Amino acid sequence: MHRTVMTFDAARTGAAIVSASVLHPAATSLRQLDALLRHGRVALNAETIDPAGEMKVPAALLHDFNLRMWAARERRLGDEVERLRRVAGRATLPVQTACCTALLAVAQAALTPAERARTAVVVAGNNFALADHALTSAAHASSPASTPAGHLLDCFDSDALGAVGEVTGCTGEGWLIGGSSAAGTLALIHADRLIRNGDAERCLVVAPVNELSPVDTAAFVRAGAMALLRAGDSPAQACRPFDETRQGFALAHIAAAVLLEHPRLARRRATNMGWILGHGVTTDGKRGTRPDVEGQARVMAAAVEKAGLSPAAVDYVNAHATGSVVGDVSEANAIARVFGTAPGPVVNATKAITGHGMGAAGVIEAIATLLQLKGGYCHPTPNLTHPISPVLRHVSGHSMVERMHIAISNSFAFGGISASLMLALNPRN
Repeated sequence: MHRTVMTFDAARTGAAIVSASVLHPAATSLRQLDALLRHGRVALNAETIDPAGEMKVPAALLHDFNLRMWAARERRLGDEVERLRRVAGRATLPVQTACCTALLAVAQAALTPAERARTAVVVAGNNFALADHALTSAAHASSPASTPAGHLLDCFDSDALGAVGEVTGCTGEGWLIGGSSAAGTLALIHADRLIRNGDAERCLVVAPVNELSPVDTAAFVRAGAMALLRAGDSPAQACRPFDETRQGFALAHIAAAVLLEHPRLARRRATNMGWILGHGVTTDGKRGTRPDVEGQARVMAAAVEKAGLSPAAVDYVNAHATGSVVGDVSEANAIARVFGTAPGPVVNATKAITGHGMGAAGVIEAIATLLQLKGGYCHPTPNLTHPISPVLRHVSGHSMVERMHIAISNSFAFGGISASLMLALNPRN
């Protein structure tokens, strides 16, 4: 189907995303992530979440992550590796992954020490180290005297902000942005606002791994939000966003970082990944987990309007779509309400491939969106054989070759938080 190529006002663009890094069990570089997306390769395994080994979920977890081994592979970091080891060597997995991805993003941008010192840092998410807290609490219950003094750092999310700042040398404004599954997109929005408002020329957005405890994981399963593997089930087929047979999301350990710059600075670079055109944030004003079609439609429409565009200008929707029984229906209806049909934008769900990175989801999906815009393709949504919405232009089966310039990436969270981010490959006059 042919869609008219729409342009946008380059003067209205926000921050540019000039560099990025990812850490996922199946992709530790942008090149590997791009290959994963292009081939629609599902990166999930079966994981046991109860002591008896009876409850298993589809997941992608960093079981064997080792900071020293990671640092040894990243030779381009030079002397900065030693600082990374010293600062984060004994930190929790979320803090270690935050420092690794942050350092790579800054190194790729080739910032000077003076430029780093003026760079703001926004850390996406909260409740990062729930698994570590659970282990420490269990040890304390059996032997209170064994509680380590270092838990004072581990128990607060601010440890990630402090460690990233020390490792990278980025010591401008510092922020922690919560928001459950919407935290990554909210952090990108906040960073863009800092730059648009003149409070920072550059901003490093970092999303650490969210490490759930067995209690948290079991609660997600019992609430019907996380997929549960039955006997004979394949982990690769368990997460089915937008499909009639969906049963919940698949958990993933994902860390990601992006460096944003003011357009004045970014345009001096030979290349950059893409641009933020606009965004929207709304709340439903309701406690709980049930999504709201009106709120989701409202936030997408607000993002399009703030970018100075019409819905017809959007080529691609990177959906929040987790495989949730209720949430996917709500989002499908909201997308159809905002963008209509025939032909409408292309729609896919990255979480079907990578799993759900919780607070990091919005950051890695913004990166995935820009990789697709640059690569001229739209990745498939695996396991989508019986779509819940016949009107959306889904990508299923294989990647679709598609010339796309403007996209919207959605993140929706418990508590009625909705966030949408408008992204573009290059501003064109």
